[in-house]
Amino acid sequence: MAQHSAVVATAMKGNCSCELPFVRRPIKIAGMGAYLPPHRLPSAQLEQELALAPGWAEQMVGVRERRRRSAGQTAVQMAALAARDALDQAGVEAEDVDLVISASVCRQQFIPCTAAFIQRELDLPEGRSFCFDVDATCLSFLVALHTAAPLVESGVYRTVLICSSEIPSHMMQAREPETVVLFGDAAAAAVLTAAGPGESSALEGSAFATFSSGAELTELPGGGYLHHPSDPNTTPEMNQFHMRGRPVLKQALRVMGPFLDAFFARLGWDRMEIDWVVPHQASRLGVSQCTERWGFRPEQLVLNLATRGNCVAASIPLALAEAVHAGDVRRGQRVLLVGTGAGLSLGAAALTF
Repeated sequence: MAQHSAVVATAMKGNCSCELPFVRRPIKIAGMGAYLPPHRLPSAQLEQELALAPGWAEQMVGVRERRRRSAGQTAVQMAALAARDALDQAGVEAEDVDLVISASVCRQQFIPCTAAFIQRELDLPEGRSFCFDVDATCLSFLVALHTAAPLVESGVYRTVLICSSEIPSHMMQAREPETVVLFGDAAAAAVLTAAGPGESSALEGSAFATFSSGAELTELPGGGYLHHPSDPNTTPEMNQFHMRGRPVLKQALRVMGPFLDAFFARLGWDRMEIDWVVPHQASRLGVSQCTERWGFRPEQLVLNLATRGNCVAASIPLALAEAVHAGDVRRGQRVLLVGTGAGLSLGAAALTF
């Protein structure tokens, strides 16, 4: 811990804003929604298809089964189903939504933003809401929450719909079996509003950091101008996901501890005061670090990796939605959302739910 503190002090030197307490935002997640495609794909089936030993997937990445989208189903359709669930939970009418954020990696197309298609899929009144996308890979939902909170607090927007809908199954490559068995398809959504008089709900603080030395460790290089689809030198593999899992974990283990130490120093909470920790369901080894290295108790963790897999940007909000629907996460409780994303990026958000 002393070594971590020294690293944090060095990192904060010359950036006094990192030493200041967070600004508390009196907003609340009024409703959470989730959508899981009905098709369950057990690891045993993938192990047979990929010529892997029985039990290999659960041993390597901690996943027994994951969901796969129905044929022809789009990420926008999945997002809309999760969004309707969230709106119902919040008791909010669709026409009250004035901002739609798609917080996902999976885009329907390059232009326009996916959020515009979600607005249309939900039959939201045209011109009543603004739409834009946030893509911070697995941290997209946290970044959208961080972005929307001050807009809601200030009254610029009153009802924000955040959707994270992912279909990673369509971009995996068989030569990387560890990623094929890790990821699952899913969608989640949240309705964000101002906290009412007497309500304790708030975004207590959020922080992010990127270590770009790890930029090539997790990538999908195709689709941009560097490897344009019409360029004859662009190969099919460039349009598929690639991750070097062990180097990613190694870098995350090196930087996450100091990042969390600095986060809690600004937050003013003790780790043991948190009711629920909702980590990105990155992998078995990834989530295990929450208790082995980062100071949380097993009973604090919300985990669904074994039956959902890593659902990319939908991972954190899906786990939170399921915990809310189960009655585990309740109003007034302290919740930490935390994870990593490509970049390598780190993120954390503390809520009074």
